[in-house]
Amino acid sequence: MPPNNMHQSLSQIISTPSCIDDYDPNSMPVAQARLFIKQFLSPVMEAEILPIRETIGRILATDISSPANVPNYDNSAMDGYAFNAEAIHMETPTALIIIGTVFAGKSFDHKVQRGECVRIMTGGMMPSGTDTVIMQESVKLEGDNITFTVAPKGKVNVRYAGEDLKLGQTVLTAGHMMRAADLGLMASLGIGQVRVYRKLKVAFFSTGDELAGVGEAIKIGQVYDSNRYTLYGMLNDIGVTVIDMGAIADKPELLEQTLLAASKQADVVITSGGVSVGEADYMKLLLAKHGQVVFWKIAMKPGRPLAYGKIGNAHYFGLPGNPVAVMVTFYQFVREAMLVLMGQPNPAALPIFNVICTEKIKKKTGRTEFQRGILFSDPDGTWKVKPTGAQGSAILSSMSLANCFIVLDETVANLEAGEVVQVQVLTGII
Repeated sequence: MPPNNMHQSLSQIISTPSCIDDYDPNSMPVAQARLFIKQFLSPVMEAEILPIRETIGRILATDISSPANVPNYDNSAMDGYAFNAEAIHMETPTALIIIGTVFAGKSFDHKVQRGECVRIMTGGMMPSGTDTVIMQESVKLEGDNITFTVAPKGKVNVRYAGEDLKLGQTVLTAGHMMRAADLGLMASLGIGQVRVYRKLKVAFFSTGDELAGVGEAIKIGQVYDSNRYTLYGMLNDIGVTVIDMGAIADKPELLEQTLLAASKQADVVITSGGVSVGEADYMKLLLAKHGQVVFWKIAMKPGRPLAYGKIGNAHYFGLPGNPVAVMVTFYQFVREAMLVLMGQPNPAALPIFNVICTEKIKKKTGRTEFQRGILFSDPDGTWKVKPTGAQGSAILSSMSLANCFIVLDETVANLEAGEVVQVQVLTGII
């Protein structure tokens, strides 16, 4: 979708789809749908100050600048002997007298003169008059003297003040998601609390008379509602506030009540089922009545039907009803949108790389397929992938077995074993 055609309102697109070139709701490419959704996303603006230990998975609302040089003094990078390399002849064996010892966290009060050195430990402050550390394994110790057994290089094995971070340097930028390493980084700077965006609130529910709750006796024609559980897990992985509205029967009044209640208390509303294009469905009528929602047939498998729009002030995502399709569409569209709404302007996509597929794959051109795969390493260390087996959109076990998607774009047809395919890694995400 060309950039100059993207900035249309939802109401314009709903009423006049032709206002965007190449916009076809009956065959929407995956990449185009992602771009389309992103143009309507604005992150939450409210923020709060939290202790750093409570910020894992949260998004920084402001830049973090270093309040000091890191390290804040020149120090030794190893155990050895500190001396002034400019005061000796580096090419010839040289004996230096040891005049003291510097431990980590301690200083040395005297200036080191020509012909002198100081025993120093890793992290010890470099004494005045020294610029080099020689490792202890490269000297011969005789009483209070050392002799070099290896000709040392000057100005090495020293960590200089500000070498890691300089005073005032931007350490982390607004929009950064806090991870374990960041907590240590903040602590190393003496920063005990940071300003982060508030958690995104996401409400979700399933629709359909055929759904039975876990623990209920299942009747003929019913299925257990698995979608709410996978959605709950995927949303928790992202780190949002989850609001489970339950499984709602196909009763217009109840669906309307639930939809409106969800939109009033959440930033995002997600439903599964009831958004198939061309299907006579209560949900579609309610969405048209209370919001601005577009319905697409995405050129992908699984997960063809998808809806996106606004209900009141809440963003709305209508996902398919099939269990695998719910997960695929979530990871391909909803996950990235959530991260933008949480405050990440350009969230990292799931990693994709090329590997050899060990089995045949059946595939039609004209659509993108996300087949479930198992990425594994051969004994020789070569990474390969194989499909999990049957790829039906109701076979949820394929998602439990998979650690990646095998991504086959619209140009790909049937593949023979041994051909190279793209894989999208899921391990650590699901």
